Amino acid sequence: MLNVKLTLAYDGTHYHGFQRQNNAISIQEVLEKTLQKLYNQDVPVIGSGRTDSGVHARGQVVNYYAPFEIPVGRIPYALNAMLPDDIRIIEASIVSREFHSRFDARSKIYSYTVDQGEFHSVFNRLYSYHLPISLNVKAMEQAASHFLGRHEFSAFCSSKSCVKDRNREIKKAYWEEQGELLRFTIEADGFLYNMVRIIVGTLLETGQGRIQPEDIPGIIASRNRKAAGPTVPARGLCLEKVFY
Repeated sequence: MLNVKLTLAYDGTHYHGFQRQNNAISIQEVLEKTLQKLYNQDVPVIGSGRTDSGVHARGQVVNYYAPFEIPVGRIPYALNAMLPDDIRIIEASIVSREFHSRFDARSKIYSYTVDQGEFHSVFNRLYSYHLPISLNVKAMEQAASHFLGRHEFSAFCSSKSCVKDRNREIKKAYWEEQGELLRFTIEADGFLYNMVRIIVGTLLETGQGRIQPEDIPGIIASRNRKAAGPTVPARGLCLEKVFY
């Protein structure tokens, strides 16, 4: 059997995350049902990682073992013809049988978008967090720099996380101003449950003067979730790319 790698984009607004759920619709369930139609048998997929309910993706990666060969260039067209409009296959390729979209991932990039307009943009309302207040972006940039490097991130993950090893290496963390939009970009070798949304919430607290940039190392060292900022809404978060 051929090991097929797919890169997909999706609007997560109407889904309860990527990973299959017992009582809710997920991206994985929809994709697997579509593959079942294509191959006329069950075809489980392996995702590079889960995205939470309401989170979007421009570059999620999955792989699956095809029960028979379909020309790889035709796979995106075949699947997109059956998938709903809010899920799209961007690329398909044949990879080695040993390739595993989750375990072979070296790093991931996420973005988080904040809409600072007086009124939440009609066109960005599903993909940004509306925060129409003045923010000290310079302080937020200074604070973001303290996350670079390898740290223990217990202070920046949900209490629902059951992962024992909470050490992660942050490779990039920066803000960009794009008109009324503020976009945060972060790259790491892995992320904990709600990690990006808590980091962003903490940085926004810094932008409002409630936390100082120099407080960040102490918050990280505390390993105390209550020391960090709030968890911002899921709709502003997007998985941009997975690196292998």
